[in-house]
Amino acid sequence: MSDLQERAQALDTADALAPLRALFTLDDTVYLDGNSLGALPRHVPARMQEVLTREWGELRIRSWDESGWWTAPERIGDRIAPIVGAAAGQIVVGDSTSVNVFKAVVAACRLAPEGRDEILVDAATFPTDGYIAASAARMTGHRITPVAPADVPDALGPRTAAVLLNHVDYRTGRLHDLPGLTAAVRAAGAVSVWDLCHSAGALPVGLDAHGVDLAVGCTYKYLNGGPGSPGYLYVAARHQDAFDSPLPGWTSHADPFAMTPGYTPADGAVRGRTGTPDILSMLALESSLDVWDGVSVEAVRAKSLALTDFFLECVEAYAPRDRVTSVTPAAHAERGSQIALRCEDAEPVMRALIARGVVGDLRRPDVLRFGFTPLYVGFADTERAARVLADVLAAPSA
Repeated sequence: MSDLQERAQALDTADALAPLRALFTLDDTVYLDGNSLGALPRHVPARMQEVLTREWGELRIRSWDESGWWTAPERIGDRIAPIVGAAAGQIVVGDSTSVNVFKAVVAACRLAPEGRDEILVDAATFPTDGYIAASAARMTGHRITPVAPADVPDALGPRTAAVLLNHVDYRTGRLHDLPGLTAAVRAAGAVSVWDLCHSAGALPVGLDAHGVDLAVGCTYKYLNGGPGSPGYLYVAARHQDAFDSPLPGWTSHADPFAMTPGYTPADGAVRGRTGTPDILSMLALESSLDVWDGVSVEAVRAKSLALTDFFLECVEAYAPRDRVTSVTPAAHAERGSQIALRCEDAEPVMRALIARGVVGDLRRPDVLRFGFTPLYVGFADTERAARVLADVLAAPSA
């Protein structure tokens, strides 16, 4: 056994979060793709069986009231709130992240002072965010200006209405300065919109503490909600009375069952709802969030940094020189919970890794991505992944 293997065992033994791994359905595979799809919590199938057989099968329509289906979007939003540093009553769950980006960007433009017609967008944003923002700009008569997050303070001006940024870059794993950038946007009189897809459940966000205006996120990555589980929308309490959704669906009406032709928005974050909630996916998500009971986001962050540090150390020790290069920042303050390695033949290398029981993913043309979910990834997993990567890179066909 190598020194690194021995250290991994010792680190796993000392890890206070290690027992949480037993809460998930996992096998001998090293699963490092939780930044795309989180693992299944073991208890969720039984909960879904209950939803299917009793709540839908027996109670049927009565479950909207008796099983709490109608209030699920706000109730589950309040479960997510402490994970992202928000007080209750500011997050509503539902729709996809893309739909929520549209709501947030258009609403941000409407919240901004009159006469502003520019939307700054993270130049390296996840494509959908860019597509949605461009469409929102066309519809509102605004113009889009792509900008690197670090350059936002210099790009802000008197015409800036809204700024859409990713908390963590999906390719590189770079963590952007949410507190500093939010403060700069606020000082410029614009409205901040943050995409938390790659940070929520992996590190502290501090939405309330840092004065974020609006935020969106998905729930199928570090929150383990399941494939296609619904997104969420955060509307800071101070903006809720003025929040004007571009998708004013019937479930966000102040009196939805009155079925009146005129729209009167509900109070609070509820006005971020649109249509009928996707109950099956939503209740699977709600059940999945049970794994967070008693878990500190700060402890998760500490383990995330330890795991990614250890992975980089193991890659440095094992991998052939000059075959892979990290594009994820080394500084903890600039790193999310993934490591991205540049590799010329990324596609065949990732295929070989998966075939050998190490599951990550890639971003074409040349980035290998490894996501570290501290709730179920351990240090022995991390060492093994680096060792197998080195074997693959050293193979003649790699």
